[in-house]
Amino acid sequence: MRPQYFLLCSLFVCAISHAQNFPTKPIRIATGSIGSNGDILSRLLANTLSVPIGQPVVVENRSSGIVLGETVAKAPSDGHMILVTGSSFWLAPFIEENVPWDPIRDFSPVNLMSTSPNLIVVHPSVPAKNVKELIAFAKSKPGQLNYGSGSTGSTPHLAAELFNAMASVDVVRVNYKGIGPAMNDLIAGQVHVMFPNAGGATAHLASGRLRALAVTSAKPSALFPTLPTVAASGLPGYEAEVLNGMFVPAKTPAAIIDRLNQETAKALLRTDVKDKLLSVGVEVIGEGPEQLATAMKREMAFWGNLIRELKIKNQ
Repeated sequence: MRPQYFLLCSLFVCAISHAQNFPTKPIRIATGSIGSNGDILSRLLANTLSVPIGQPVVVENRSSGIVLGETVAKAPSDGHMILVTGSSFWLAPFIEENVPWDPIRDFSPVNLMSTSPNLIVVHPSVPAKNVKELIAFAKSKPGQLNYGSGSTGSTPHLAAELFNAMASVDVVRVNYKGIGPAMNDLIAGQVHVMFPNAGGATAHLASGRLRALAVTSAKPSALFPTLPTVAASGLPGYEAEVLNGMFVPAKTPAAIIDRLNQETAKALLRTDVKDKLLSVGVEVIGEGPEQLATAMKREMAFWGNLIRELKIKNQ
């Protein structure tokens, strides 16, 4: 029998052995800042995964997406360090200079966890009651309307720029350090329109301080069943939403990825978990590595083209 065959068999047996013993120590979930969708998902998982996994699950927050990716990319490929993150993570190389990791080369997808649509919301002083009226109003006042957004390359930023491009309007960006200050200025009438994540605007809509015109997802959202999509309201083909996924370092054994995927999907599909996530604007998907890889590559192709065309860069 050839030596190469023995080597392959040895590697296969070793991989199976590691998977059967997994996990052998606490699992760490690295995610974004406290209060982000990734953080909320991670903390719910930490509470539900520890029993079936048989080890404590600890959440570690990182304020920088670059540091977040680097932390996980450099971790051992043994399943004990997990990354939970969203669309801005795999779009970072288009926005930032000298990103030290590659979202495809350095990570293995585990689970397409959730989606969260954005909304088009306006201050009540804006006369538009729907997307068509907003487009007409913006065209009547080129360069006079503005929109608030947080970090460059975030979904609220890219959703607004996609709207500008597809509607052929010029709604001017006002850049804030975070989505909170931008929302405060929208409520005060200093900003006319925003494209916030769904969960961040719900209370302000209920109070009447803001008015929602549409959801940015391709399909109607269970979060806002009475709101039409942007695509159905005057911009066919428009779609912008936040996807969240779970990753591990590249070269993690397939058996470990499969175990993490199965346990994550079970946790996410629990009724109590789905209800909690829905209450903060997050809709569960819970699909596997192939679906996450496909969604990520699709987003990188679509948004990458827009980012290049508009020369969007984090200064």
